[in-house]
Amino acid sequence: MKAIGCCAAACFPGAQSTHLEGAFAWGKTIGLVGGGGRIGRAVARRAGGFSMRTLYWGPRRITEREERELGLVYVPLDRLLAESDFVSIHAPHKPETQHLIGARELALMKPTAFLVNTARGPIVDERALVRALLDRRIAGAGLDVYEREPEVESELLSMPNVVLTPHQGSAVAELREAMAHMVVDNIVAVLEGRTPPNCWNPEIYVSAQ
Repeated sequence: MKAIGCCAAACFPGAQSTHLEGAFAWGKTIGLVGGGGRIGRAVARRAGGFSMRTLYWGPRRITEREERELGLVYVPLDRLLAESDFVSIHAPHKPETQHLIGARELALMKPTAFLVNTARGPIVDERALVRALLDRRIAGAGLDVYEREPEVESELLSMPNVVLTPHQGSAVAELREAMAHMVVDNIVAVLEGRTPPNCWNPEIYVSAQ
């Protein structure tokens, strides 16, 4: 038993160690960039479970009723960046969102704040993010997407304050099965002459009729 205890002390950090210490989320402020969409709203509901103050910004503001139900507060992007302890990106990648979060935006964040990007890599200027992390202008980052996938900035791979996942946000068996069914449903709809249920540009079917 003594040998096991010694091994545990040497190999397992334990509750009193700061080796794997994280950041407290309860009661903190989370800012959702592009948070008025379906995914942003889902994150807002979960943030409510941690009694978080939830800010959001996007090109279109949702209704006041929806804001009240979700506990969302609409603010300009610069204010969101300055006040949030966690900045979570949920915007689509478009020409106008390319490098939406760059050196200027990262400089507005708290030095204790974390950036989370599970949307699209090019929304964040990855080189600017590396510099901000190296200079400790922000506390850390969690990334599931990258600017030049599958390549990742080499500095990010060795940073202790960065968590990286290989674009696998949908890596859940039930979700992958649902995605496969979605593809089949759309193919069947096209073959039967119907508008696919998950069509990005349904106007092409309206104009064709």
